[in-house]
Amino acid sequence: MQWTSILAIYFLFLVFSAFVLLPFGVRTHDEAGVEKVQGQADSAPVEFRPGRLMVRAVVLAAILTTLYVANYVNGWIGPEDLIFWGPSAG
Repeated sequence: MQWTSILAIYFLFLVFSAFVLLPFGVRTHDEAGVEKVQGQADSAPVEFRPGRLMVRAVVLAAILTTLYVANYVNGWIGPEDLIFWGPSAG
């Protein structure tokens, strides 16, 4: 596998990880006991920390990319392993 392919796969995992991790660790104003601004959504976070989110996403993306490349090299799970239903009888 070329390093550019690994980089592209890492970037895809990074974006996916950022969206998956977005709701974790978020506290609303009601949970924090802070007064809301007029017109603010009830689900709006008290404090958004994009740096912390990106650090978590970078680590998760690195782990997922490592597992993906290791599976590609070693062939642990192949396309034939992903067939959950048998071949059609017809």
